[in-house]
Amino acid sequence: RVLFRSVSGLTVRSRHVGVQIGAALKSLVGGELTGITKQLAETRQQAIERLVENAQALGANAVLAMRFDSNEIGGMYQEILAYGTACVIEAQS
Repeated sequence: RVLFRSVSGLTVRSRHVGVQIGAALKSLVGGELTGITKQLAETRQQAIERLVENAQALGANAVLAMRFDSNEIGGMYQEILAYGTACVIEAQS
């Protein structure tokens, strides 16, 4: 059995008002915007989880060449897409 199918996981999140205010204040003095970093890391993790769910639904046990794509929508939303090639990897006997 051979399976190679394109698979993806998508999430779109609104920006947290508190995080945005904190980022605006932090930008005055410089440094990492930890609130935004945390929010984006959580969003990426959710996209990966959806990618894995979609791959498993196809019967895959691996995803090759996984990548991320991101986009800002209207300055208010962040879209993260995780995508790759779902496949079945079996040990040779």
